[in-house]
Amino acid sequence: MTSPGGQDQSSPVTSPEDPDHSGPVTAPGSSDRSSPECPDGVCVTCSDMAVPVRIVALRPGHLALADTAVGAEEISVRLVDARAGDVVLVHAKEAIAVLERTVQE
Repeated sequence: MTSPGGQDQSSPVTSPEDPDHSGPVTAPGSSDRSSPECPDGVCVTCSDMAVPVRIVALRPGHLALADTAVGAEEISVRLVDARAGDVVLVHAKEAIAVLERTVQE
């Protein structure tokens, strides 16, 4: 398949630095998403990965402070009914599911 610019799009995008797809690949013309804060050049926020985190405190505006592997981070809890102490699944700083509920006293 050929794009309007004349590039063949039937094969996977590769770069000279990564011909075997063993690491992050940047498509031609796009910016590199890796940064010093991203382990192994892969940013959890930008990837298709979701991670479980514990909510430390709820904040105004459907936000929460969460305890993550790299320290405290602010996440959105707009899509879930979460409470402090709950473990939620987070993708792109958005809680998408409650995995473990704390018992209310």
